[in-house]
Amino acid sequence: MTAPTLFSRRAAIRAGAGVLAGIAAWPGEAFVQQGLSVAAPQVNRVLLNRALLALARHNRAIWSRDIVAIADFGLPSSAPRLHLIDILDGTTTSLLVTHGKGSDPDHTGMLQSFSDVIGSNATAEGAYLTGEAYSGIHGASRRLIGLDPTNAHAEQRAIVIHAAWYADPALLVSQGRLGRSDGCFVVGEQDIASVLSRLGQGRLLYAARE
Repeated sequence: MTAPTLFSRRAAIRAGAGVLAGIAAWPGEAFVQQGLSVAAPQVNRVLLNRALLALARHNRAIWSRDIVAIADFGLPSSAPRLHLIDILDGTTTSLLVTHGKGSDPDHTGMLQSFSDVIGSNATAEGAYLTGEAYSGIHGASRRLIGLDPTNAHAEQRAIVIHAAWYADPALLVSQGRLGRSDGCFVVGEQDIASVLSRLGQGRLLYAARE
């Protein structure tokens, strides 16, 4: 298995700009705004609005808008809080996802704070661009590029989407909460194939809490 390598923000933005130059902007801003509201009635409205602002702010980088992911870290790790919002289908799939050890040092199951400091093992808030898929030490994974000042070190910190045993729903029965990551967005092994397939390259993952 290959080790993660950095996927530069500049290259991602250039690639996104090239795609945007070659095709019409679809779905359009109004379509996306309406689609998010219709498809995700259960998702926190404040975070939906912030995700929309992130889409506008990073228009040149995010070139695929059919599916938007929102990680609501205002919810405990025992709740399905990674929302995959399919704007074209008008549906939302909500899954379990971990937060970082540095964001919850006492392992309460609730994120206490965000950090993008290298070595913090914390979750960083903000807009991420989904990068290329690869096979690493955790198996099938997807790189993430931090687009905001609050998560600009995501590549240096090797923050990615991957699966692990400590995100398995069975842990909720035994300990009432998931395990913690080193800051990565970790889902259960039964969910990773679907997450990587649906949340493909060039899409927005927005992580925050109200």
